[in-house]
Amino acid sequence: MKSYYFLFLIILCSFSCNKTVQQKDEFITISVADYKDKLKGFWLGQCIANMTGLVTEMDKIGNIGDIKTGEFYTSEDWGKLDEPSIFSPEKPSDLSKTIDFVFEQEGVWPADDDTDLEYMYQNLLLENKTPFLTPHQIRDGWIKHIRSNEENFLWVSNQKAFDLMNEGYLPPQTSDPKLNEHYEMIDAQLTTEIFGLLAPGRTDIALEMAKLPILTTARYNAKWISDFYVSMYSLSTNLDLSRDIKENIFLIADQSSLLLPDSSYSSKMYDFVRGQYESGITWEEARDNIYDRYQVKSEDGYDITSKNLYCNGCFAAGINFAASLISLFWGEGDLKETIKIGTLTGWDSDNPTSTWGGLIGFIIGKEGVEREFNRSFSEKYFIHRTRQNFDRGVDDFENMANDGIQIIIRMIENELNGRYDKVNQLWYIKKLL
Repeated sequence: MKSYYFLFLIILCSFSCNKTVQQKDEFITISVADYKDKLKGFWLGQCIANMTGLVTEMDKIGNIGDIKTGEFYTSEDWGKLDEPSIFSPEKPSDLSKTIDFVFEQEGVWPADDDTDLEYMYQNLLLENKTPFLTPHQIRDGWIKHIRSNEENFLWVSNQKAFDLMNEGYLPPQTSDPKLNEHYEMIDAQLTTEIFGLLAPGRTDIALEMAKLPILTTARYNAKWISDFYVSMYSLSTNLDLSRDIKENIFLIADQSSLLLPDSSYSSKMYDFVRGQYESGITWEEARDNIYDRYQVKSEDGYDITSKNLYCNGCFAAGINFAASLISLFWGEGDLKETIKIGTLTGWDSDNPTSTWGGLIGFIIGKEGVEREFNRSFSEKYFIHRTRQNFDRGVDDFENMANDGIQIIIRMIENELNGRYDKVNQLWYIKKLL
């Protein structure tokens, strides 16, 4: 009788142990303290990359159309004198006389359009106590926080969407091609990546959170490319630590590229640039090849050149997506190298640098970013440089990371199907199967 009893206990234990293993496998475990350092790394990495990329923004856009900018930059131009941009053809950047890393100014990071709308969206999520912003909440937030009668640091589709909001239109009407002729521009790519970090390990929720903010300014390829970035950010929250950073970044890029419809030019751009990297050529050769393929020959359905836009569509989602992939692949997960290549590649060079600076900054955390540059950085962030009506005109990464943490905590049990262990400061989030 005892032998049957012990056999029953062994079977029961085996079942319970397997069930425990299965339950553990169903959840992602995240340290809140580690995640906070990663969010601070996101903001710091973005700011460094943004300020550095601004030095060469629109310096080099090719020689098609109404503006000629000469030969593109190469690696040899790093550290040399900056050349004028199409915005200021008579003088180089005010940020730096040379093409080099740019850091905080007088101990404060200045807000710019690559970081300030993400700050605004995070604030709106917290203020409205919801992960899914409504059309009215987005419009009210834009009108409250964006200046209308002076320099407001908006461009192309963002500016048009803002004008439409002030006329009474709501998202997603604000990106309707019949109302917003700039729906193919880059704007949504630089304003929505943060949603990926606010839904750790759950790309499905991140994309749903970002859906309306993206559709505020983008349609079709511009939207799909923005989805790609949000997905990469979300996937970066649950990496396989047995792999190195390059392998992880390439893996989540390939996974995210599946969101790009096969017939779209954005999908074909991804495959082309990925293939260029695998061929072993230099990033400069690849950059020249994408210029020739997409702006000179208009291949893969990329027809911006035929539209005779100002600066040949130098703000367009497509060419800047291809340029961003160059810095992503050839940067190989190295923060400084990725920022360098992004700064030198051309076109709207502060946008790809900001995106990848933020992504890699998140992966390695604030402490990792500071190790890369062998120095400490200020955490102060001057949001009222470009936006208005926030509780803190000068904020800091500590507060900004805490705000992100609060949003995630509120989502844990509902949208993310998880649990918050307050004692041990751990999140358990149900995996997306």
